[in-house]
Amino acid sequence: MNGAQDLGGMQSFGPIHPEIDSLVFHADWERRVLAITLAMGAVGKWNIDMSRAARESLPPVRYLASSYYEIWLEGLQKLLLETGLATTEEIANGKSGSAAAPVPRVLMASEVAASLRRGNPVDRPVAAGARFKIGDWVRTRLLNPSTHTRLPRYCRGRRGRIVTVHGAHVFPDANAIGLGEQPQWLYTVRFDASELWGTDTTAASVCVDCWEPYLDFPIAVQA
Repeated sequence: MNGAQDLGGMQSFGPIHPEIDSLVFHADWERRVLAITLAMGAVGKWNIDMSRAARESLPPVRYLASSYYEIWLEGLQKLLLETGLATTEEIANGKSGSAAAPVPRVLMASEVAASLRRGNPVDRPVAAGARFKIGDWVRTRLLNPSTHTRLPRYCRGRRGRIVTVHGAHVFPDANAIGLGEQPQWLYTVRFDASELWGTDTTAASVCVDCWEPYLDFPIAVQA
């Protein structure tokens, strides 16, 4: 999805000012949005990649004008409406207008700490071996899907080298649109910065995690 969320390598957005030793939340409502998002994600009506896709689907102007947790809240509302867990009127009023819809599971308060410690591993076994190995030169595919992808625009159609093989992981592009996990091999690819942005860059290199479907077969490179 080519949306406002894919800002990597773009100019004119100003410098980044990291917050050093700042609070995790700037307001109480942000804490509540995080808690509700995690609790609703646990009910089993959608997965994490669907969550990301919902946030990315915001109109660019709204996305860029919203804070981090405002974007989370917008994405959550979209998922609640799409799955029938809430109506537009209920969200506006902040009150349920009908009996609660059935859900596969509920995250109980007593389970939260253990659930957060456990996390949600996304590595999966696969029968097929890895197509690429460390040291292989590859070229990312020139993809412009209308749905979720984790391949940044700035490195599409670019040449890089495999530096790490991570094993097989859930393929987000498929998982985000309800096609199942379809695990694929995951690699870290190192790109020379000049390959991505030409000679007008102060960076040396960039490493990007790329699933196997993002990559073409190794290409010959002269030493």
